[in-house]
Amino acid sequence: MMKVLMVVLLLLLLLLGGSLFVVEAKYMVYNTSQGIVKDKINVHLVAHTHDDVGWLKTVDQNGGMCMHDEAVTHYIDMIDQTTLGHRFIKKDFGVTPRVGWQIDPFGHSAVQAYLLGAEIGFDSLFFGRIDYQDRAKRKNEKSLEVVWQASKSFGSSAQIFAGAFPENYEPPPGGFYFEVNDPSPVVQDDINLFDYNVQERVDAFVAAAVSQANITRTNHIMWTMGTDFKYQYAHSWFRQMDKLIHYVNMDGRVNALYSTPSIYTDAKHATNEHWPLKTGDFFPYADRANGYWTGYFASRPALKRYVRMMSGYYLAARQLEFYNGRSNTGPNTDSLADSLAIAQHHDAVTGTEKQHVANDYAKRLSIGYTEAEKLVASSLACLVESASHTGCQRSTTKFQQCPLLNISYCPASEVDLSQGRNLIVVVYNALGWARDDVIQFPVFNENVIVHDSEKREIVSQIIPIADAFVGLRNSHVNAYLGRSPVEKPKYWLAFTVSVPPFGFSTYSISSAKRAGAHSSKSSVYTFRSEKSAVEVKESVEQTFSFYAGYNGTGNDKDPQNSGAYIFRPNGTFPINPESQVPLTVMRGPVLDEVHQQVSQWIYQITRLYKGREHVEVEFIVGPIPIEDGIGKEVATQITTTMETNKTFYTDSNGRDFIKRIRDYRTDWDLEVNQPFAGNYYPINLGIYFQDDKKEFSVLVDRALGGSSLVDGQIELMLHRRLLLDDSRGVAEALNETVCVLDQCKGLTIQGKYYYRIDPIGEGAKWRRSFGQEIYSPLLLAFSEEDGDKWMNSHVTTFSGFDSSYILPDNVAVLTLQELDDGKVLLRLAHLYEVLISLLFQSCICF
Repeated sequence: MMKVLMVVLLLLLLLLGGSLFVVEAKYMVYNTSQGIVKDKINVHLVAHTHDDVGWLKTVDQNGGMCMHDEAVTHYIDMIDQTTLGHRFIKKDFGVTPRVGWQIDPFGHSAVQAYLLGAEIGFDSLFFGRIDYQDRAKRKNEKSLEVVWQASKSFGSSAQIFAGAFPENYEPPPGGFYFEVNDPSPVVQDDINLFDYNVQERVDAFVAAAVSQANITRTNHIMWTMGTDFKYQYAHSWFRQMDKLIHYVNMDGRVNALYSTPSIYTDAKHATNEHWPLKTGDFFPYADRANGYWTGYFASRPALKRYVRMMSGYYLAARQLEFYNGRSNTGPNTDSLADSLAIAQHHDAVTGTEKQHVANDYAKRLSIGYTEAEKLVASSLACLVESASHTGCQRSTTKFQQCPLLNISYCPASEVDLSQGRNLIVVVYNALGWARDDVIQFPVFNENVIVHDSEKREIVSQIIPIADAFVGLRNSHVNAYLGRSPVEKPKYWLAFTVSVPPFGFSTYSISSAKRAGAHSSKSSVYTFRSEKSAVEVKESVEQTFSFYAGYNGTGNDKDPQNSGAYIFRPNGTFPINPESQVPLTVMRGPVLDEVHQQVSQWIYQITRLYKGREHVEVEFIVGPIPIEDGIGKEVATQITTTMETNKTFYTDSNGRDFIKRIRDYRTDWDLEVNQPFAGNYYPINLGIYFQDDKKEFSVLVDRALGGSSLVDGQIELMLHRRLLLDDSRGVAEALNETVCVLDQCKGLTIQGKYYYRIDPIGEGAKWRRSFGQEIYSPLLLAFSEEDGDKWMNSHVTTFSGFDSSYILPDNVAVLTLQELDDGKVLLRLAHLYEVLISLLFQSCICF
């Protein structure tokens, strides 16, 4: 066949008047089989790239690799995301990963090192981004590679070999980028061509290798051959690396080989070198004097809250899926698991993606929730009809849930009870402890009464819904559901529920039929005040301010803007309360509230629950005004009289707390260029400080940034709206808007934080136990009934535990899940550190 084709080709050339030149072809075979050579510098060439799972493009447009973020992710989410990925690799490739490759996240956490590194069996962990001052010092001291002992509790038992690369995670300087259109020179080894350059390229390779060896311990160095979005034409990379390995090894001054992070780690281990010790974490991260990547701790706060809500819901949904029995064909939690895993990506929950990509992440979470919501409803229906674990086929009970309850929208509870119908509320507790908590939801009628599972009337309270929430409700329902609410409820109904561990209790709400039998109406008082202060064992004052986003103007030689990644303020300005707007105080038997219109675009409620010793602060912020052409980053300050000596503590991924000292780093002498941005840290669970008598703790409902910039004061960044890009690749300003009926305005967010004062050494229990309650809120499911039949015909209370047993306060259930192979996964976590309890080994079962 080949001969026939050649004949045809010759005839065509002759007919066309062409000429035929016969050339002898030679194919060069390059020797790339070299292994490690003991007495030479060994250059381990590690070919790598990654497409981000959504950044400039959506997941569907780009596919990609999900390196989860380490600053604004909760450790339970990190475990779930890693488990999902490792199970896929094991199932499809039969491989168990040995190395952590967190090269792109913007700073690195202690929890990543010990829990998602050493504790899951990794031999090493490699990353690219550490502070530029830290990197310079480590290069001088040959300490880029360390033994990272990240946990005070586990110490050396959970340490890991860790390495930061000399220059981010790209090839070394000297022209070693080999994408088709890259400007680096190729290795031209045809001596008949004018651009023959083998010796020049070998010399450049050796020079770069020696330079890196001079800042690295042992004779092994790693070259990260690639970067984002490379190897789109892999042949161009491997062809040039083949040539380099071949000719460099012929030269003989250094030894080059194809390698992997695992091979490199084994080679390092074989040298028996002593490594510097690293403790703590690698936050905050700055890549230059004015380039602190601390803005993303609070970027896209609505998306951060949505991820946290879905994470807690996923934890509860998996339990209910276990009780009812997993279905691979019917509704299950798989879609929510996938969308949550993707959302942990370092350009997802971080808020550093383009707007259309952020929309795509939210859409995926919504799709996952919708399927999980069906599962939750059907599982609860099975349990209330029969509490056996055998499952059920045809449940008739219909449950509704309220994912928009935070903006006072809950159609399931906004029902007319005047015709003898009762509203049934099933309250599910995903924690392993019995739980007393206050729930509230909107109702139309103020004359209602609440009964528990034993048909006992319980104390409840009617609270007027503030106009700020009505506006939030109307605009967001329109934005998310495409329709305006038909009617608006006037009240919140609040009451205390008692729920068993891993189980539910049932409550019935009906119209009050006899005099005196109804929920207590809140007493409302109004007066004028220009400050917000709460007496909680001492005076605590709370204020708002905003940072003006730097806009690259002025005499500064570094025109670094504030943006999705970077926090670079250009002055800070107080937001003074509207002096003409009265302060409203509502009191009742369940809770007390103080309402304050801080400004035209900030509303706040300070809430005290009866029988509880913490303060809950609920805020509505937005739209942030930008008519003056200035981007703004809104923060709140909680001020005490405590003397804290520049010292405070922030959590690591919701688990350990790490000591921070203002304007100080443990690993190098800090040159302070940004006194605000350079002292911000990621907060997933909380932040606290202490003096010689007491400690003051603040817990949060989502990931955000925070600090103690003034002694005795904690600051939280709540919202950001900026007008310029910060030149880190997203090429889009962080200016979130919501469009309703062709009218667009800046994003408004709603959220909560909580604070409390304890005697010195006694705050940890509240931070841990209440922090778990914040992460796993009570799940509410609503149904209706005619008359008074429900309590007699349904199971009204249920627990997955024996009635005589609950988990200790220091043990939390992270996962109860039936896997797709029929096995059951149970994870338990010890919540306390060694300083406040005896060491107890966590069970993290991958």
